[in-house]
Amino acid sequence: MATPSQQPNPGLIFDILNRYQQTAVLQAAFELDICTHIADGAATAAEIAKRAGASEKGTRVLCDYLTIMELLTKSGDRYGLTPTAAVFLSKRSPAYMGSATKFLLHDKLAGNFRDVAALVRKGGSIGEATVSPENEIWVEFARSMVPIVGMGAKLTAAAVARAGEKIKVLDIAAGHGMFGIEVALANPAAEIVGLDWANVLEVAKENAQKMGVANRYSTIAGNAFTVELGSGYDLVLLPNFLHHFSMEENIALMKRIRAAMKAGGQVATVEFVPNEDRVTPPAAASFSLMMLGGTPHGDAYTFAEYQQMFGEAGFGESRMQDLTPTPQRLIVTKN
Repeated sequence: MATPSQQPNPGLIFDILNRYQQTAVLQAAFELDICTHIADGAATAAEIAKRAGASEKGTRVLCDYLTIMELLTKSGDRYGLTPTAAVFLSKRSPAYMGSATKFLLHDKLAGNFRDVAALVRKGGSIGEATVSPENEIWVEFARSMVPIVGMGAKLTAAAVARAGEKIKVLDIAAGHGMFGIEVALANPAAEIVGLDWANVLEVAKENAQKMGVANRYSTIAGNAFTVELGSGYDLVLLPNFLHHFSMEENIALMKRIRAAMKAGGQVATVEFVPNEDRVTPPAAASFSLMMLGGTPHGDAYTFAEYQQMFGEAGFGESRMQDLTPTPQRLIVTKN
């Protein structure tokens, strides 16, 4: 567990109160294509500013701040890309993450945290919950988040796709469809069924077409808690879904899933899973605040809580592995 410094530190408070600037700076870097211009050869503030259509002074201040954030390097008056910036912040990279700002900084998400004290008093969201039916924000999620989830989807598929075996796969809350699509790519004998709201599934179908697996990709439109799931599934994917709901709601869903599966099948759950202390690792532990702001009853659950939920739903043992270098973990549960 992290141990706080024994010396009172007002600088820490000052830094925390100003961290909103980091989000704004990164958003500006995407909007002005700063890292793309650097990747294309611009190195000085004057060169970058000319390509960005911005002032030289403003560009220098922005690039210096990005250097302080360890996203750029600086030698004399010349800027360069760190490995992270080269991979994720330049449009020249296939892993460019600029589209993610449309979802992560969406007013419906960011607006949830304008009054955290109210969230704490209530114990859940105070505005429109992101889990509301046919919420358009999930279309934005599906279109924007592929660069972020892509690596986790590949790692998950490598662990559960059972290459060469003919399997039927249900991808619950499919969204962009990438978890099911990656299983289809890893196992040419896999048939994928994506489940989500009808408007979101249009994006998943587009991605399946682009990735060449549309002939093995079908869909079920509706609410995972009430729609007919079908039967005979060898593998059920639960990527980034259970954290939206209470333990009781999750157990009810798990029971429905188990009834739709073959004996001996597996459930693959991808989640932000904090350690039992609930403060480590930071990315997973802090996800509980996001759920407090965006859902009525959601949370970042520990592995022990997932074991409890799956156990109460009648499933067998679960095992967990890290999906390094992503901040998420994969829990594989036997039926």
